[in-house]
Amino acid sequence: MESKLRFDLHTHTIYSHGKGDIEDNWKAAKEAGLEVLGISDHGPGHIGFGLKVAKIPEMKEKAAALTQRAKEEGGPEVLIGVEANIINPDGELDMTPADLAELDFVIAGYHFGTIGKAPVRAGLMHAAGFLYNHTGWSAARQRDYNTMLVVEAVKHNKIKILSHPGAKADFDIEKNDAAATVSVPDTTEGTRYTPTLTTDSDGKNSAEICSEPSRASHRALWSPHQYGVLFFPQWSSPRIKENCPFFRA
Repeated sequence: MESKLRFDLHTHTIYSHGKGDIEDNWKAAKEAGLEVLGISDHGPGHIGFGLKVAKIPEMKEKAAALTQRAKEEGGPEVLIGVEANIINPDGELDMTPADLAELDFVIAGYHFGTIGKAPVRAGLMHAAGFLYNHTGWSAARQRDYNTMLVVEAVKHNKIKILSHPGAKADFDIEKNDAAATVSVPDTTEGTRYTPTLTTDSDGKNSAEICSEPSRASHRALWSPHQYGVLFFPQWSSPRIKENCPFFRA
């Protein structure tokens, strides 16, 4: 059965290192038949191309105008989020809780080009990540540290998506998955949601968005590819539909 992608929440614009403005992304999403477009430019902690927090109101204004335009002529609703940076041992992201609360959703992931509160440790992590990416070798202690950063970020922030959780450095995906599972209770049925890790065929960040009620279902959907996204269904904007499937047959 052929499926169609309905949402893309991981896109970048000229507000970080994308090639087009928000409207350019919207036009492409409209042509693709998407229902919701998420703008998730890189967080301000990225020294190469982090967005400027002061620009967020401008971005939200553009998003609101395009969403209104979509109601009149068709096209996707536009949400404004961020791809925040996971780099601090205490789990704090590179935006304040107050700034994050102004957004429709939060993506978080580890990236080169960040320093955080522990610059020496961050530099060692980047060097180890570079080595891992080019040789496949990683020290167990470094892997444990990398994994701890993600687990602490999950504990302390309302993250909707973990971006490319196995890329750029060595992580224990099982422990990251376990942290996400424990952190996201299903309040409607008294069970636990299990996030789903998936990827599309070419390794980009457009992926299925779905929550599964059992770990067995989750394992069946697991993708070993280093790219993909891990979704937290509880912490979505009310405007993001919560139930599977987000792919329409």
